[in-house]
Amino acid sequence: MIREIVLNGRKVCYQLERKEVKNINLRIKADQSIYMSANNCVPDAVLDEFLLSKADYILKALDYYAEMAKYTPKPKQYVDGESFRILGHDRRLKVVQGKKNTVESDESYIILTVRDITDIAQKKRTMDKWMKNYCKDVLQAVCESVYPKFQKYGVAFPALRFRNMVSRWGSCQPKRGTLTFNIALIEAPLSCIEYVVTHEFTHFLHPNHSKKFYQQLAMFMPDWKERKLILEKNCFWNEL
Repeated sequence: MIREIVLNGRKVCYQLERKEVKNINLRIKADQSIYMSANNCVPDAVLDEFLLSKADYILKALDYYAEMAKYTPKPKQYVDGESFRILGHDRRLKVVQGKKNTVESDESYIILTVRDITDIAQKKRTMDKWMKNYCKDVLQAVCESVYPKFQKYGVAFPALRFRNMVSRWGSCQPKRGTLTFNIALIEAPLSCIEYVVTHEFTHFLHPNHSKKFYQQLAMFMPDWKERKLILEKNCFWNEL
């Protein structure tokens, strides 16, 4: 259900979902959409009061995402000299024609070999597949290096999932024993990837963002705030 409300003289629309939840939940997305979920027993007037109490936060978030949208990178064209960020460093693309679609990389260059160098869709598919596999390898290694800290607490090594995520770096499903990571993490510095992995692993001990959660996180990674700040500077959205 789409509803409207006036906040500080500004009309905004939001999506309301009625479902079996204990609290009123509000989320401002990077695409500047607003999502709210609430129990069926919560009157509309209460929802309006809640939104009015959050007016400054909502409008600030909307303005922030609107400003950041101006700097959203243009779609890649997959041509020589184009820059791709890998683990916090830019690598230049070289496109060559060959019999197979492959990707190779060193510290400075990414060599993209494709059968048809004029086919942008083919080049994109080849690069996307390589980036995803690269991300899997890096995240797998980081998870294995972080895991011993949690093993002594009885945490089983989780199933790892990787996908494109609109506004999150990662998520944890403690009951299912699953961690899901955003493929875009491959662009972040390794220290930031370590932070995201440690953050998500900590949710196996504390499934929310309570004071105890952050105390536990600080024990595992004393400089997590500095790493998080670097991550935020590298991308305009960040939610864990």
